[in-house]
Amino acid sequence: MTRSGPPAAHGRAPGVPPRQDATPGPEDRTSVRDVLAAYVGLTKPRVIELLLLTTVPVMFFAARGVPPLGLVVATVVGGTLSAGSASALNCVYDRDIDEQMRRTRRRALPRHIVSPRSALVFGLALGVVSTVVLAIWVNLLSAGLALAANAFYVLVYTMVLKRRTAQNIVWGGLAGCFPALIGWTAVTNELAWAPVILFLVVFFWTPPHTWALALRYREDYRQVDVPMLPVLLPASKVAVQIIAYAVVMVATSLLLWPVAGTGWFYPLAAVVLGAVFLVESVALWRRSRGTEDLSEIRPMRLFHSSNLYLSLLFVAVAIDPLVAGSFG
Repeated sequence: MTRSGPPAAHGRAPGVPPRQDATPGPEDRTSVRDVLAAYVGLTKPRVIELLLLTTVPVMFFAARGVPPLGLVVATVVGGTLSAGSASALNCVYDRDIDEQMRRTRRRALPRHIVSPRSALVFGLALGVVSTVVLAIWVNLLSAGLALAANAFYVLVYTMVLKRRTAQNIVWGGLAGCFPALIGWTAVTNELAWAPVILFLVVFFWTPPHTWALALRYREDYRQVDVPMLPVLLPASKVAVQIIAYAVVMVATSLLLWPVAGTGWFYPLAAVVLGAVFLVESVALWRRSRGTEDLSEIRPMRLFHSSNLYLSLLFVAVAIDPLVAGSFG
């Protein structure tokens, strides 16, 4: 009795190789829309939103009112392209660990929708165009600051700090502070203490914000050997660090009042928003005592609160001169 082999696939006789020019099935095709969405995804649009939210309000503050619309548009376009460039280049370098992490495995490079070479060219092109836009339609100082932020994020944070030290996000986060300087220099073409204070607010805000997210995904970071602080310390000790940075952040935010001579609206908003942030930070610490169960710690609550804090604080920066002008 002869043992029969497996059934022929798609009607082919056994032993006949498949056609090399076979048309891909629907599941193998990538639409133009998918590719475009993948390139947009390389720029990390949600990160760009947050960066622009710290750029445009500072322009209002520097102008002590409403800045010229054309200048705002040029700064937003240039800043968006610059941030998108840094994010795309980060995706190229980190594609090996992005494939292994739940939070990032759906990005374009892990899914092989965009090739590393194409993503690299895309990121570099965005960087060049952003520098040209800012240099021509804003000013050279703003263009230089944006280029410096891009280079720092890619060369220092992504390629040096991220995989080597628990202080990665503390110093690597400097790149995300530059939009406050860029917004100011776009209007004034010079630096001053006011944007430096806002730069420092973002600097001290970044670790609590990022460590809350890293708590949620600490197993991912542990798996790929990225030494985020929540990988190395218990959640309760991470929460203590978060509280320390939050206290310094709130204190720094209040310095803008005497240094820049704001009206009453900004310090009031800074006090209220800072108090809420501190309460949430202490609540995270309380929830983390004696447990490492993320369902009890709920770190994403602080993460979302931190986004709201920074957004509303910089909205207050924009509104303060308008309110002062109305009641002055």
